[in-house]
Amino acid sequence: MKKVVTTLALFVFLSLSWFQAHASDSPAPIPNANHTPIMSVDDVHAGMRGVAYTVFQGTQPEPMQVEVLGVLKNFNGPKADVVLVRLEGKKAEYTGVVAGMSGSPVYIDGKLLGAIAYRIGQFSKEAIAGVTPIQQMLEINEFDRSVPESAETSSNVAPAEKTGGPGNPDAGRALSMKPMLQPIDSPFVFSGFNEAALQPFVSQLSAAGVTPVMGVGSVSDEKQPEPLVPGSAVSAVLVRGDMDVAATCTVTYMDKDHLLACGHPLTQYGMVDMPMTKANVIATLPSPLNAFKIVNATEPVGAFVQDRKTGILGRFGTEPEMIPVTLSIHGPSGPKEFHYEVLNNPKLTPVMMMATVFNALMGMNQYGEETTYRLNGRIHVSGYPDVRLTNMFSPVDNQPTAYSVAMALGDHFNRIYDNPYEAPSVAGVSLDFSLERDRHSAVLENARTDVTEARPGDEITVEAVLRPYRGERIVRRIPVRVPTSVSKGTLRILVSDAETLDRARHGSPAMGQRLDLNSTIELLNKEHLNDHLYVSLLEPNPQATVEDKVMPAVPLSVMNVMEGMRATQEMQVFNESAVNESSTPVGYVVTGSQIISLTIK
Repeated sequence: MKKVVTTLALFVFLSLSWFQAHASDSPAPIPNANHTPIMSVDDVHAGMRGVAYTVFQGTQPEPMQVEVLGVLKNFNGPKADVVLVRLEGKKAEYTGVVAGMSGSPVYIDGKLLGAIAYRIGQFSKEAIAGVTPIQQMLEINEFDRSVPESAETSSNVAPAEKTGGPGNPDAGRALSMKPMLQPIDSPFVFSGFNEAALQPFVSQLSAAGVTPVMGVGSVSDEKQPEPLVPGSAVSAVLVRGDMDVAATCTVTYMDKDHLLACGHPLTQYGMVDMPMTKANVIATLPSPLNAFKIVNATEPVGAFVQDRKTGILGRFGTEPEMIPVTLSIHGPSGPKEFHYEVLNNPKLTPVMMMATVFNALMGMNQYGEETTYRLNGRIHVSGYPDVRLTNMFSPVDNQPTAYSVAMALGDHFNRIYDNPYEAPSVAGVSLDFSLERDRHSAVLENARTDVTEARPGDEITVEAVLRPYRGERIVRRIPVRVPTSVSKGTLRILVSDAETLDRARHGSPAMGQRLDLNSTIELLNKEHLNDHLYVSLLEPNPQATVEDKVMPAVPLSVMNVMEGMRATQEMQVFNESAVNESSTPVGYVVTGSQIISLTIK
């Protein structure tokens, strides 16, 4: 009998030991978000124990036991403390601190302390994390319109990338300054993208605060019946549709109208307008180098409206203003159409438009180094005429043609957003591409006139010889009439491509000069077509450009009156005036220019 009692006692002891060892992994009730008391950092001390919640798989947050190691005073700036904790429990110890875990709420004695937001580099043997106090996160105001000094301070850009680089003497110094305790990565996962298509834009994406990751996952409108609670996964979306870009972190705090997440910034742009969705964690992948969650973003629930130093703020029931994009590609195997939406943001929209278009063009089976593209498109800006996108692109200087297309598109968006007077509302983008297998480019080889002397009012003919890539020379004859107002002497004739003529007519914007939105759109729509050859007559009289307006042959008396405008950088002056212009289509991307001199009797 004694032996039986001893055996039973041993069994009970072992059972209790097993239960205590695994208690941290068993389900536990999550505190009510609307009635959760707040714990001040001043009340925190080493040795305190609590619980944190995050999703390892599916949609249900799971508990992790937490032990407070101490408080790091002023770690995140003046009066911005971080609480250092150790995560315990079978899953937390196995996975470590993973990307996507940032924002996981930490409770001590039933009070909300803050969000798990930092981890110790890579290869840490313990799951040690830094917690952003909820008091600092609650300071984020939905209606705050201030703009952070620079998105370069985003947690997604390592200091070495911000200040160092090849040829930079400070590169090594910046690397050595990288802190051991870093914000947990919330990488933007690019789905439906080719790695080679993203590579040319990595530096621009990093400068915009985006850490691109090629990964599995998707963005959809799939209904997710489980409600959001503190500890749930939540996604911020930059692109959705036939291509997806989204970042995922964890909900820290909720009320009936808002939620707070991450505990650190995604881009730190201040006011934002990004779709906020529920998320389903497919799996959590442990790795000493880069542990992360594989996530599908699902049902939209509102919009993220603030992206600040201590977290991101979302508002429920708000519909973000995304830019719908329709991209049609016509190739030998038939048409292909893409539909997707891009967020409306001055810093992110241009690079996202470039990356998505480049990716779509490179994904075509007909894509090749010799491919030529004809683009006809429109950028629809609310309240303004459409921005015309009509051009031809062919390989130049060993640069992929699709990259030239992307850069031209990005330039248009940068100029639309870069005005100090109003925030443009881009209502949509439509792009239509026709693909041709051969390289259609031609260089201006020679130009001459049929006469060397002329009188005012005479019509002369300019003959231009162009050499196409691997083809017979092309000869174009362009009739030009000499203006009756031209003075005796030497008249210069510019035979050129579109880019040279645009520079001659409008020059480069003066340092610090930025036009209003209407002038910018007018100027973009006046750009010449690069598959045309242009002939312009240049008089030796000053020409002024004021914003998008060209004023040729300005009298000196008028120029003296307008001189004050030059000091305000509203006016540019050129020594010659383009008094007449003619053109002819060539069917090739034309490059090059020549000057011909003609004597006027």
